[in-house]
Formats: sequence, C-alpha cells, structure tokens
Amino acid sequence: MPSVILIAHNLRSTLNVGALLRTAEGLGVEKVYLTGYTPYPSVHGDTRLPHIARKLTARIHKTALGAEDFVRWEHRSSIGPLLAALQHSGYRIAALEQDPRAIRLPAYRPPEKVALVVGREIEGVEPEVLAQCDDIIEIPMAGKKESFNVSAAAAMVLYQFIYPHESA
Repeated sequence: MPSVILIAHNLRSTLNVGALLRTAEGLGVEKVYLTGYTPYPSVHGDTRLPHIARKLTARIHKTALGAEDFVRWEHRSSIGPLLAALQHSGYRIAALEQDPRAIRLPAYRPPEKVALVVGREIEGVEPEVLAQCDDIIEIPMAGKKESFNVSAAAAMVLYQFIYPHESA
C-alpha cells in the first residue's frame, strides 16, 4: 500500500475539514496536514482563545464524527517548508487543481510516497503553492459545473492513490 499524505491548505469550511479527516481516516491516509488558515480541532497547548478552539472543534466534529481522534493530523501555519521537507523525505507532491499543465486523474500513476495538496474552496491552490508541487492533477468533469466540492474531489483522488489497480 502506498504512503499517502493529505495537505488541506487555506480552506475556510470546518465541514470540509471534518469530511477530509473522516475520509483520510477511512482510507488509511498516513497523515493529514491542515495548513495556513485552515481550521483545526483543539490540540494540547492550543494558543487560540479557548472559546474559538472549542467552537471550531465542535464544527469539525459534525462531519468528522470522531475521525479527528483516530487519524494522525497536524496544523502548520506555513505550507512551503512542509512541502520542501516532504520532498526531501522522498514524497512526490501532487496538487489537485484545474490547470493547463494538469494530468487527468485516470492517467495519473501515483508513486509509492505521495502527498496530495487541496486548496481553497473557490479559488483553488495558489500559484505559488502550485510552483512548489511536482505534479498537478485534475478530475475530468462531465457535467455543467466546473468543479467538485473540495472534500468530494479529495476523496476521489485519495481513493485512486490508495487503490490504483482497483480503480483503473
């Protein structure tokens, strides 16, 4: 089974964060990084105001349904050093984004160590973050809408990363 990491960068929705944590736990993702201004559950030594940490934790729990207690996750304020460290550790960084350089998901063959970056719900992954990624992947769209919800899209990609032969 490949080693898969999920990085959720600059998401605003606690519901999306909870859904991502639940999906990551269900698929056996090695670790989830919540970076930038992405909300995250309470942690030991939390520096946020207690009422804010409690409120965000409760909102995340609505969709995570306890998965936040089982999946390994960590908050990082900056994504750049994290991407560099993962690359140094042998991970290939793949961003999920619509881009002229993107590889269509069915054609992408994930390596044994891969980190998936998903970004802002409306604007997507920032250009400066894309520049640090090794690959850009996009999910082909058959309908009239231009994109999927970030948590739904991440679930599709993570499933294909973890079970590549079964979904090919």
